[in-house]
Formats: sequence, structure tokens, C-alpha cells
Amino acid sequence: MPQVVVITASSPPVRTGSTPAGAKTRDPWFDNAKMALVLLVVVGHSWTLLPHTTLNDHLYDFLYAWHVPAFVLVTGYLSRSFTYEPRRLWRLVRTVVVPYVVFECALALFRIYVGGEKLEDLFQDPHWPMWYLSALFFWRLLTPLFTRVPAAVAIAVAVATSLVAGLYAGDTLDMARVLGLLPFFVLGLTATKERLERLREPWVRNAALLVFLAIAVLTTWTDQLARTEWLYYRSQYGELDVGDGRALLTRAVLLVIGALGAWSFLALVPRVSGWFTRMGAATLVVYLFHGFAVKGAEYAGFMGWADEHAAISLPVTSLAAGVVSLLLAWPPVARVLTHAVDPFGTAEKHVKEAVQLSEAPAQADQIAVAVEEAVEEAVAEEAVVTR
Repeated sequence: MPQVVVITASSPPVRTGSTPAGAKTRDPWFDNAKMALVLLVVVGHSWTLLPHTTLNDHLYDFLYAWHVPAFVLVTGYLSRSFTYEPRRLWRLVRTVVVPYVVFECALALFRIYVGGEKLEDLFQDPHWPMWYLSALFFWRLLTPLFTRVPAAVAIAVAVATSLVAGLYAGDTLDMARVLGLLPFFVLGLTATKERLERLREPWVRNAALLVFLAIAVLTTWTDQLARTEWLYYRSQYGELDVGDGRALLTRAVLLVIGALGAWSFLALVPRVSGWFTRMGAATLVVYLFHGFAVKGAEYAGFMGWADEHAAISLPVTSLAAGVVSLLLAWPPVARVLTHAVDPFGTAEKHVKEAVQLSEAPAQADQIAVAVEEAVEEAVAEEAVVTR
């Protein structure tokens, strides 16, 4: 099942007394959006443990109709500065490829030896949440190509690619999802701060509520209009038992619904800063570690408990998923888990600290010499004045 920041658009960032001069000020709007979206990822995955009821299935379809598109759109917006510079390519390897290898292995081992599952095509076919890292790798590599053309052309190419991908794209590196969700990534790439500022207008926020209401109504007929599988953007049209014409129309409608839902979500995200905002810096930690909690609950028999307590299983599961998300993003926890998420980044940091410590004695000697010279000059000047 599918599952990934904000400078306030109305005014430039303001430094406070606690922010060092020259430090980069994080945008609370996008940090709020990132944290809310990754929390919804965890909630959505936790709902797979629930029994199939009309309410549970409807809420699941409603969520997946827009929250993955929103997640990808935000990812695109935050990828706008990517180029083929060596330092950015190394960062792509360090923060996407390395975590993919580490957590594809770790989650696979957990599922095999703890859950007794059998997995195939490790790395070639990303398992469960790992699809996002595979997609992010390719999306980032495509970024400079899309940013060099007008926004309208970029979006048109991305939409056409998504529509055609449903005919041919397969499971290798989850290419079907990479290409299927590409329009949302490009929408983020082509967004500007000026355009995002329009989302603050009152009529837009009111319209956003109506969009969500419309999506809620539409998803009550998901089984009649399109199966839930359509919301994952991972299957070829032939696997969905519909003709190519209807398949293209269904994919196009889902792209429109996803885009409207994503923009509506951003319009409703608060732009204030607080404890929730600060957790937005740890979204990758939450994303990569929550699978162990969800799968662990499954292996512990939570699905049986949920079946026996259907009346309360939805709120209990949702609350537990929220708690897991906040716990993983809690700074003391996130700081420790980041060592596994970005091992090379952690190593680089320790190396820099070691270099600074090794240079400290020499720097101290230089400071001592400078102080001594300054004192001698001051004494000499005072002697001249006294004469």
C-alpha cells in the first residue's frame, strides 16, 4: 500500500533572538504540512489492520484519494533547487539511495524472521513504503529537465506520461508509481511562492472545504466507479479489468481529484509555528520507522483484536498511529534514529567535529599569540603617551 516545510508566503522570514545570524529559517507552513502528511501516512497504513466495514473502507479511500498526491506535491516543491552538481548528487545518494538499501534490508529481515513472510525481488521491486524512496530518486533526477521548460509544458508532459504509464509501466523499481504520480511532483516543482500565497485567500480556504466534502461524497462510490487499487497508481490498466479508454479516463479523473485535494490540504494547513512544526524536520525518520510498528502490531495479533472490537478499533488504531508518529518525530528520539536514516551524514558530522577538535590547540596558540601581541602593543603605546 502507498503511503516523503514553510516560509510564510505573506512575509519574509524574520530572525528571532534565538536564531543565529545567517542561519536558514525554516518555513513553518511546509513543516506543518510535512508532519501532518507523514502522520496521515502512518494512520493510513494502520487502517490496513482494521476489518473491512463500510465506514473503514470509505475513510481509507477518502484519505488515499488525496493524501499521497499531496505528499508528492510537497516533495516536488521542496525539490525545486535540485541540480546535477556533484554535491547535490552525493546528497541524493546519501539521503535517498543509502536509506533505501538500509531499510529495504531491515524491513525485509523483520518481515521474514519476525512475521514469517516470504518476499521476492528484494531491491528490484520496492517493498511497501520503500516505493517512495525509489520514486524520489528518479523524480529528483528528472527535476532539472522539468524546471528548464515552461510550467504548462512540464505539467502537460507529466500528465501524458502518467496516462501512458498505466498501459506499460511495471513493478521494477515501482516504475508504475514513479510515472503515475509524476504529475503531482511536477505540480510542486512548478509552484511558486506567489502562487502558493493565493491559497491564503478566504475564498480559497472555503473552496478547499467544499473540495474535501466532494471527495468524501465521491469516495462513497469507489467500488462502483473505480476499485481502491486505482488509488495506488501501481497497476497496469490491464490488471484492473477495464478497457483502455475507460482506464485513461479514470486515471485522468483521479489526477484531477488528487490535485484538487492536495491544493485544498495546503490551503487549510496552519502557518503558525509550534511544537508540531518542529517535528516536521523528522518526517523521513517517521516514514522509514513506522513500518516496523505497523507490521509488529500485525504480527502480534492486532487484526484479531480489531475484528472482535470493531466498534472501537478505528479510533483506537488511529490514536495509536498518531502517537507512534509523534513519538518517532519527537526530537530526542528523532536525533538518535537519524543515525540509521543518514549514516553517512552522521559520519561526516563526526569527522568535522574531530577535525575541529584537532585544530583547536593550534587555534588556541594563535589566539594566545595574538592576545600577547595586542598586550605588548598596548603597553608600548601607553609608555609613549606617558613620556
